[in-house]
Amino acid sequence: MPLDAPNDTSLSRQAMKAELLDAETERQLAIAWRDHRDEAALHRLINAYMRLAISMASKFKRYGAPMNDLIQEAGLGLMKAADKFDPDRGVRFSTYAVWWIKASIQDYVMRNWSMVRTGTTSSQKSLFFNLRRVQAQMERETRARGEELDRYQMRQAISMEIGVPLRDVEMMEGRLAGSDFSLNATQSSEDEGREWIDTLEDDGAGAAEIVEDRHDTKALREWLVDAIGSLNERERFIIRERKLREQPRTLESLGVELKLSKERVRQLEAAALKKMKKRLEEESREVQDFLL
Repeated sequence: MPLDAPNDTSLSRQAMKAELLDAETERQLAIAWRDHRDEAALHRLINAYMRLAISMASKFKRYGAPMNDLIQEAGLGLMKAADKFDPDRGVRFSTYAVWWIKASIQDYVMRNWSMVRTGTTSSQKSLFFNLRRVQAQMERETRARGEELDRYQMRQAISMEIGVPLRDVEMMEGRLAGSDFSLNATQSSEDEGREWIDTLEDDGAGAAEIVEDRHDTKALREWLVDAIGSLNERERFIIRERKLREQPRTLESLGVELKLSKERVRQLEAAALKKMKKRLEEESREVQDFLL
């Protein structure tokens, strides 16, 4: 079944018409895909279990994602399962595919829940998909016993029930309670159209930093020019070609041009750099580690 069907209704309708595979047929199709990359066998296997993918996708509608997108993701998970499935292990494909389908849908939901990533660890995913359900269940149970838990006690109970750290429960509660908003939104009607983005600190350098950088750059450039001036013509040529070009030349290419061995060019380069470092140290000890 193509995953680019026009809508979830037509996808569901096609899935309900698909054949039901017995264990042996399913195994033969999986082997044909694994061993021979038989696309017809893969298509038949995927088509047969698309109803399972759609059924699982429908359970995630409450998270606000379009049903058609959820089905698409479920289908992708189904195809991943088919690619990873080992028919020789004696497990039915549907049992194996459930985990891949669920993982694919959950990843999609979490990617699209917020522009800010909600969480990626296993405990965060468990919280994201179970926090509200567990919280509602515990509230019903405590009311039935005539008890009442404060927010801290409730978080502790949820932490123990789901098996995650308390700090993760507190963090996820805050994330799920908030929502994205535009930085171009106005702060309030009293701020005469002032937007939230106006309150963000400018990451750019300040005027004082710019002046200091320019001064330091100018001084460093003068020191380097003086240091290079202390070299002889051959040394200057090697330093220019090895250190000042956008694409530095190799020792071998310089050796060919200067009619020297590769090792001799390396020695001349090292000597020139040592000479420059000494000159720089004479000018200012603050820059002695800049070049080397």
